[in-house]
Amino acid sequence: MEMRQHEEYISSMAIDENKKLLLTTSGDGTMGVFNIKRRRFELLSEPQSGDLTSIALMKVGKKVACGSSEGTIYLFNWDGFGATSDRFAVKAESIDCIVPVTENVLCTGSIDGVIRAVNILPNRVIGSVGQHLGEPIEQLAKSHTGQLLASCGHDQKVKFWDISSLCSVVVDDYRKRKKSGQLKALSSKALGGREDFFADLREEAEAAKEEQEEESNSDDSD
Repeated sequence: MEMRQHEEYISSMAIDENKKLLLTTSGDGTMGVFNIKRRRFELLSEPQSGDLTSIALMKVGKKVACGSSEGTIYLFNWDGFGATSDRFAVKAESIDCIVPVTENVLCTGSIDGVIRAVNILPNRVIGSVGQHLGEPIEQLAKSHTGQLLASCGHDQKVKFWDISSLCSVVVDDYRKRKKSGQLKALSSKALGGREDFFADLREEAEAAKEEQEEESNSDDSD
């Protein structure tokens, strides 16, 4: 079966629990809905201002969350795919990938290298799970136990983060938003904290020392 409803590339896909509807996001700014069982195209959503880059089902399948190249999360009702029901601008350059952690919380990966935990309805950025030190994040994946999050970025590293605390997070709808513009770190290494920073420095220093010793040994042997 081949269908060509999107005008641009397809960036991500998701399927419902009944394996009936395939949802797609595209560079043309639309979300596509395809009925797999009936082998037919259903509809395209209204186009958004930026590329839609990622998609996830939330709220026990009642909501669909789409990330975008402009750093906004667009929400669709399950029975209203044509138009967004809500949108939430995350303070990020982009949202390139998302993965659901619970029915209310998802993690986003961005071009700025930061992994953010975000609560959906009420829409809140909970904090930073981790980062790839300024390198764009390509993909996120959750372990089958839900305790760990894996991330890969342009730094050629796969990193693992403990997200077990996110399973018990409850965001109060009436909680006052903090006026501070700083992103809360959910671990000591989440924002490239001192421990992580100096650990990287130690690794670089040790590598440089080993190179010097190797060069010294080669000179002595000559």
